[in-house]
Amino acid sequence: MKSHKEAIDAAVAAVSTVLLGKSQPIRLALCCLLARGHLLIEDLPGMGKTTLAHALAGVLGLSYNRVQFTSDLLPADILGVAVYEREDNSFLFHPGPVFTQVLLADEINRTTPRTQSALLEAMAEGQVSIEGETRPLPTPFFVIATQNPSEQSGTYALPESQLDRFLMRIELGYPDPEAERDLMKRGDLGRRAATLEQVMSVERLRAIRDQVEGVHTSDALLDYLQRLVARTRAGGDFSVGLSPRGVLALLRAAKTWALMDDRDHVLPEDLQAVLGPVAGHRLVPGERFAGDGMALVALLQQDVPVVAS
Repeated sequence: MKSHKEAIDAAVAAVSTVLLGKSQPIRLALCCLLARGHLLIEDLPGMGKTTLAHALAGVLGLSYNRVQFTSDLLPADILGVAVYEREDNSFLFHPGPVFTQVLLADEINRTTPRTQSALLEAMAEGQVSIEGETRPLPTPFFVIATQNPSEQSGTYALPESQLDRFLMRIELGYPDPEAERDLMKRGDLGRRAATLEQVMSVERLRAIRDQVEGVHTSDALLDYLQRLVARTRAGGDFSVGLSPRGVLALLRAAKTWALMDDRDHVLPEDLQAVLGPVAGHRLVPGERFAGDGMALVALLQQDVPVVAS
């Protein structure tokens, strides 16, 4: 029987056949799912965001729905609606696309804040409340939301409360020259995402998720994490530092990253590997800092030593 690492590597390799040269973002997306989080991908159109979501669902054998967020999208278009049935003299609930295991919320920042917020309960609690009734969502439930850069026209900024629901935010970026040349030769690979064979069972996926909390964190590792957190809450570089929820998210992601490498303990390198994706969208620059959240992450890694002096 394959080890967890072998199963994860097989899943990454399968997705990499349709998303060339992006093994690190693919591993981060899988880490986010295994850590019971949700993923925000911010990038320009045409970078492979939809391909990643569809391919990941396929190789893991998970149900998949896609919602195109537009300015006229309503909450009911996502959650579902109760329709009156005259024959039975009753209301029949018609579930929306949120009732799936992998939901692609495409261009989430092109819809209104009211509709964006329709996902909050689903992302936080794995359920939705409609017409006075609470309905559970399938497990695992994983939202992959894509977001266009905020400077593009027709976009609405995601509120902080919703940004915080995403365990990670990543970018795909342009492919390297070798991968792009391969793409030119092989043509559009995105259409093949739906035909990828399942390489990891849902049972294996759930088993890995259940083992995350058992990954050991030493006192020295927690000391390092606390120094990182303390740096975000002091000085004028940071306007908003990491909240307790953000700290727990960072620790959970680091544990998952370690487990993906078949280790039962967290190393400082695990924290550093997930620090940018987990903390970058949670940190707000202060008045004296010229840069964004990812620049603050780089400052953290520079200023905070692994071993206290």
